[in-house]
Amino acid sequence: MRTKYFDFMEKLKPRQIQSTIMIAFSLISISIMLILGIGMYIRFSAVSRQEMIQSTKKLMEQTGENLEDYLVSMRQISDAVYYNVIKESDLTSPENGIRQGMNLLYEANRSRLRSIAIYNNYGSLMAAEPVALQKEDPNVTKQEWYEKAVGDTANMHFSAPHIQNLFDDGTRQYYWVISLSRVVELTDRGVPITGVLLVDMDYAGISRMMKKINVSNNGQYYYLCDGNGQIIYHKKQMQIRQGIAKENSRKAAGFKDGVYDDVFDGEHRKVIVNTISYTGWKLIGIIPDAAFTHDMFDIKYFIVMLILLMAMMLAVINRMISVRISRPILKLKNSVMEYEAGEKPVIYIGGSQEIRHLGYSIQRSYEQIDALMHKIVFEQNERRKSELDALQSQINPHFLYNALDSITWMVEDERNDDAVFMISELAKLFRISLSKGRTIISIKDELQHAKSYMNIQKVRYKNKFSIVFEADPAIYDYCTVKLVLQPILENAINYGVSGMEDCGEIIVTGKQHEGMIVLSVMDNGVGMSKDEVNLILTDSNHIHKHGSGVGLVNVNNRIQILFGKEYGLIVDSEPDEGATVSICIPAVPYTEENRKNLEKGYAFSLEEMEDNSIQDKKHI
Repeated sequence: MRTKYFDFMEKLKPRQIQSTIMIAFSLISISIMLILGIGMYIRFSAVSRQEMIQSTKKLMEQTGENLEDYLVSMRQISDAVYYNVIKESDLTSPENGIRQGMNLLYEANRSRLRSIAIYNNYGSLMAAEPVALQKEDPNVTKQEWYEKAVGDTANMHFSAPHIQNLFDDGTRQYYWVISLSRVVELTDRGVPITGVLLVDMDYAGISRMMKKINVSNNGQYYYLCDGNGQIIYHKKQMQIRQGIAKENSRKAAGFKDGVYDDVFDGEHRKVIVNTISYTGWKLIGIIPDAAFTHDMFDIKYFIVMLILLMAMMLAVINRMISVRISRPILKLKNSVMEYEAGEKPVIYIGGSQEIRHLGYSIQRSYEQIDALMHKIVFEQNERRKSELDALQSQINPHFLYNALDSITWMVEDERNDDAVFMISELAKLFRISLSKGRTIISIKDELQHAKSYMNIQKVRYKNKFSIVFEADPAIYDYCTVKLVLQPILENAINYGVSGMEDCGEIIVTGKQHEGMIVLSVMDNGVGMSKDEVNLILTDSNHIHKHGSGVGLVNVNNRIQILFGKEYGLIVDSEPDEGATVSICIPAVPYTEENRKNLEKGYAFSLEEMEDNSIQDKKHI
């Protein structure tokens, strides 16, 4: 026994070692790949961050230069107005040299300017271009640009963007401007006085420059603020003014030029600051951490693909060992999955003896299941047909007896024309009733059957009631279960209008509504109470007592057997106000294909029935 035990363990050891080596090799390879991938990702991520920051700085430097050029041009215009126009002219000069000089400068730079104006030290307007009416009492001396210019006479001052509120050009438009203001020395009748020169720049020029760089879709953006953090341009400027959005501009305005780490609203981001010369404005670039990861997608993809490639190479080596065993099982599994998906493949039978035996067993099981399913479907269809035949066979024979009696006494009274009419209507009625054994007929035939029936009944009841048919011709070529109107009309006669002293009235309507066909029978008879309405469609002794012939329960059951529980009859009635019974069936075009499928009990969508109708028309 001991010898056999040790022999067994010796045979088992090589298998254990082989498995251990394979597992250890797989774990080591996977660990190396993960470490290598993480290291490469960290390295590439750091390089990518630096490249993004450097490219952002270069873009901001270029934009800053463009803004400086724009602002320098405004300074030059201000200097030209001051030194070449104001200092060379007197305010009371008859040639009005100040106005002419201002006009020349405005016309030469009108694409960037909105207005040029000169005010004295009392805030009175001395000259302006273009010529426009000053608004009433703008209180110039209280405006920020005027106060800054008077408070610091040695420098030029740039304001934040604001709506130009000094002049009215008659267009009723509002213009966003940035005001450049400075104190100037005016000459009035040879006497020097102090004044303020105002140059309103069109804000659209700065806005266009900023919009050109705010095109990134990774969350990165740029904005412009003054030295106090007041926003000059921001892509969400309106939301910030309305309090919907926020920006940490005051903190950013305190930074010197460079790159800073910042946390705002719980989001980590890089803040890059570039100061605009002459103005103290700050061009701020914001790079959220999400932008770095967004641009790392390609690197992630490359590293993941590299790891997957190495993993595939390792999987090939391991697969070579197990493929001989697993291939037959996989083929068997695939054939079973195809079978479950609704296809009819041959179950794979191959491999070792055990797998072949399993394949044979599954094949036999599926064959037995298919046979049982076909048997169940056949039995269900036969059962449905039997139920329909049984329900349809419950036609009241007394109607036939009464009709024949009426024909007999017409013949005896030598009313031959009336007898011929009765026989003709009875023939039409039974032709449609038989319908070659069909259960589904067109609505047109069903309405004809109802008209024939009512013509016979009017003779029998000696025209005690009137009948009106108001069906839409558009519904004639749709499917219905045959003999559904006759029982309802019989109820309307027997329990609605037959006992009325005045002339009873029955109206039959038909229309299409929301994908359904609705056939309604309305009478002005005695009606029913709510309790009777609630019981009218139940299979109870109460209904058999007050129903007639096939009865409403019969009609409701026949409709629901063919079309489903969501269709059938709806009864609405009030005592002494008459009753309305509506037949609700799906709008199925009457084609031979649809008729056969409905009678066989096949369930398919209305869209498929519409397709069948179109195909039948094309075939015709």
